Amino acid sequence: MASEDSFVSYVLEQIGPLESLQCKKMFGEHAIYLEGKIVALICDNRLFVKPSKGGQSIIGDVPMDSPYPGAKACYCIEVQLENSELLVKLLKVTAQELPAPKKRAKKKSGS
Repeated sequence: MASEDSFVSYVLEQIGPLESLQCKKMFGEHAIYLEGKIVALICDNRLFVKPSKGGQSIIGDVPMDSPYPGAKACYCIEVQLENSELLVKLLKVTAQELPAPKKRAKKKSGS
């Protein structure tokens, strides 16, 4: 089941103060980018934030779940959705701790 537009809009309103924030629709769901890194996913009307040491110290004890079959477990943010300040802080720390995305090799043009 794809996430409802109203839920996606709500999440984006909660984290709206972040600069360089992007939300891209992917495979019927949404990826949230910060500083060019995927820091969170919105799947099935749930927010999943990638785990990190700094994120753990901010978010505390929250359930972990996989956003889709075969994906690594992430923080499943539910009750904390109401706390915009906490979400912004969590996403900033997560972006700082995640490695830079790998650059894709350019495709060779055939001759």
